[in-house]
Amino acid sequence: MRIALALAQDAAARGEAPVGAVVLDPATGRILGQASNSPIALSDPTAHAEILALRAAGAALGNYRLTGLTLVVTLEPCAMCAGAISHARIGRLVFGAPDPKGGAVVHGPRVFDQPTCHWRPEVSGEVMAEESGVLLRKFFAALR
Repeated sequence: MRIALALAQDAAARGEAPVGAVVLDPATGRILGQASNSPIALSDPTAHAEILALRAAGAALGNYRLTGLTLVVTLEPCAMCAGAISHARIGRLVFGAPDPKGGAVVHGPRVFDQPTCHWRPEVSGEVMAEESGVLLRKFFAALR
């Protein structure tokens, strides 16, 4: 989570919403993909940290199935990212701050709880939530 938080801080410094994500292999501890939010820089509405980290991990493995891997992200994933997590077959999702407004794992549509969801990762929420939340609150307060 500390690496994901550092990535989130990098995103904030670039004017992007401060979210960072890391995909790792829990068996080896090896990081296979990492990214921070970049929709502004890439002019891409899908360039959320989770999506970019999943893409990097898939490229590193040469496989779109990321079964058994762990995704660590500083904010509860949105519906788009939760869908991608399910399609990638991520084994475990660890997230920091909950997102009552835009989250889709424990809030909103609860994507993994839907009967149409084909893959459900193990979920651990609110890990280092305070650190993640402070970073997000400071970023958005500065915009107002």
